[in-house]
Amino acid sequence: MNPPTASDTGSPVLTGLAPIVSPATVVLILGSFPGVRSLELQQYYAHPQNQFWKILQAVWPHHPLPMGADSYPEKKKWLLERGLGVWDVYAACEREGSLDSAIRAPVANDIAGLHLPRLAAIAHNGGESFKHARHTRTLGVPVYQLPSTSPANASWSFERKLEAWREVFDAHHLL
Repeated sequence: MNPPTASDTGSPVLTGLAPIVSPATVVLILGSFPGVRSLELQQYYAHPQNQFWKILQAVWPHHPLPMGADSYPEKKKWLLERGLGVWDVYAACEREGSLDSAIRAPVANDIAGLHLPRLAAIAHNGGESFKHARHTRTLGVPVYQLPSTSPANASWSFERKLEAWREVFDAHHLL
């Protein structure tokens, strides 16, 4: 990751993570922008209270998700084996902390430039990401707004989030 520099506003300018995709990606999950912990570790959804990995494990209980400090390469492989891809709508932004509401001067990722031949759907992880649905809909696949897996989204229970996520994966025969 590039070291943050200060913008004219004094906020750090941050650069996001590379996409996790393959030619076999069927559903692309788009977050907004990695949180502080994810940027520190260079891993998607690295905050221990983010429910992303827990939800995916609950969707595929018979396929154990690799766990542990050094498991991220295996987690990426696990995602790809399920037909999933992960990226964010923003490539860079200014932000203090991890909240989406603190994002300033965002620069969008070129999602269309991924060229995913089997892409069947885009699933936006949360409201900030879903603000870009008008752009992702131009890719000609169904676009879904999923409840955010962030710990900031405490209004949805784990079970309710899981049901919504499972419904999208089931609709695209990933279960």
